[in-house]
Amino acid sequence: MARSINKERIARLEEHLKQENPVLADAVNSFRKLDRVAHGLGILDKEDSYATQVSWWPVISILGTFSSGKSTFLNQYIGRPLQRTGNQAVDDKFTVICYGSENADTVLPGLALDSDPRFPFYQISRAIEKVAEGEGRRVDSYLQLKTSRADSLRGKIFIDSPGFDADQQRTSTLVITDHIMDLSDLVLVFFDARHPEPGAMRDTLKHLVGDTVTRSDATKFLYILNQIDNTAREDNPEDVVAAWQRALAQSGLTAGRFYRIFARDVAVAIEDDQVRERLERKRDEDQADIEARIRQVEVERAYRVVGVLEKTARRIQETLVPEIATARRLWRRRTLWLDGIVFGGLLALFLVVTIGGDHWQGMRLAPFAELGTPWQILVAALVIIGGGYLHGRLRRLAGRTVLRTLRQKRSERDRTDPVARAFEHNLRAWWRSSASPRPRGWSRRARRRLEQVFADADDFIQVLNDRYASPSGDGGAGQQSRDPGVSSGS
Repeated sequence: MARSINKERIARLEEHLKQENPVLADAVNSFRKLDRVAHGLGILDKEDSYATQVSWWPVISILGTFSSGKSTFLNQYIGRPLQRTGNQAVDDKFTVICYGSENADTVLPGLALDSDPRFPFYQISRAIEKVAEGEGRRVDSYLQLKTSRADSLRGKIFIDSPGFDADQQRTSTLVITDHIMDLSDLVLVFFDARHPEPGAMRDTLKHLVGDTVTRSDATKFLYILNQIDNTAREDNPEDVVAAWQRALAQSGLTAGRFYRIFARDVAVAIEDDQVRERLERKRDEDQADIEARIRQVEVERAYRVVGVLEKTARRIQETLVPEIATARRLWRRRTLWLDGIVFGGLLALFLVVTIGGDHWQGMRLAPFAELGTPWQILVAALVIIGGGYLHGRLRRLAGRTVLRTLRQKRSERDRTDPVARAFEHNLRAWWRSSASPRPRGWSRRARRRLEQVFADADDFIQVLNDRYASPSGDGGAGQQSRDPGVSSGS
C-alpha cells in the first residue's frame, strides 16, 4: 500500500515537472532506474525512492544561534512581517516558507511537509522516529509550512530554523538540522554580533562550522555576523569582528566569505557619522552579495538535482557495493572458521567412538562397514543432509555476527545505515552461497542500469549547459529553443 502511494506521489511530481521544467521531469525517470538498483541490492527499502530524498525546488536554509536576526533578515527579504521576531527565542519549529496562491498568508501543519515528496521534509517523521522513539508522531511539533503571496518567494523555498544551541539541542532537532544542510542549495549561518564571546559557543560552532567546512559542498555555506550595528557602541567595533573571525578560524573556517550585516529598519542609532557610513557601506555590499547568491540558486537548482543523481549512483557503485562485498568476504571467513571448528570436532569425536582398537590398522569404520549397501547409502544421505543443515545454521550464525559488527559502526555511518541493511538482505537469501563476494542484486543488469544513469546525468548537464552557456558565441538561447527538453522555467 505504502509503495503504491509513493509511486502515485512521484508520478504527480513528474507530471508537475513536465510543465515546469522538462529536464527535471526526465531526471525523475533516471531516479527510478537508480531505485531499482538500490532495491535489488537492499540498500533502499522497497517503499522508498531516491526521488523523495532530494528537493525539487531551490532551497535556501537559514540557521544560526538564538536571536541572531534570522527572522528579521527573512522578513526584510520577503517584504512583509511573516516571521515573528524578538530578542528571545520566539519559535521552536523549523518553518518552511514558499509562495502561496492565497492573498492572505497561511500557516499549515508539519504533516503538509511530511506527506508531500515535492517538499524537502518528505517522510522526515520516519528519520526522527529512528533516533527518538515516539517523536516521529509529533512531526507538527517540529515543522510548519507558511505560504505568502510575495514575488520574492516565487520558484524557491526558504527554511527558517529555531535558534541553535548544540549543548541543549534535542537529537531529533539535530537530525532535522543535518537533513537541512544536506538538501539545501544555499545555507545562511547567522551569528549574533551582540554577544562578542564566541568562545563560549564551542559546541555550536563545531556543528555549524567545524562539521561543514570539510564537506564537498562547503561553498554553499555563507557565514554572517548579523546586527553588527550594535558594535558601533564599542571603543573599537573591529575587535568584535576580529573575535568572531578568530573563533570561526579555530573551528576550521580559514577560507571563504564572512559577511557583516544589520537590518535597515531596526538598526540602532549610530552617532559617529564615519562609523555609521563605514558600517552601512559594508552592510550594503554584503547584503547585495547575499541576495545575488540567493538569485543564483534558481539557476543552480537543476544542476544540483542532477548532481545528486550522479553522486548517488557513484556512491552505490564505488562505495556501497565494495563495502557490501567486503562484509560478504568477512561472512565467508567466519563461516569457514565455524565449519572447521564444529565439523572438525564432530569428525574427531566420530573417529574416537566408531573406530575400534582392533581395526586401527585397516582404518575400517566397524559399525558402518557391517551395514548393507542400502543402509550405507541411507546413513550417508542422512549425514550429508544433517551436515548441510548444520552448515546452514553455522553460516547464519556467522552472518549474524557480521551484521552485529556493521550495526555497531552505525554512528560512523549515515543514519540510514545502507550497508547493514543490504547485508541483512543478503542473509535472507539462504539459497545463495556465501562463498562469492558478489552482493545479492549486483548483476549485469544492475551495472547496465547504473551506466545508463551516468549517461543520463551527462546528457542532462549538456542540455543545461546549452541553456546557459555558448562558448562558440552563437547564443545559448537559440539552442534552448531548438531543444524540446528544455522549458523557460527555472
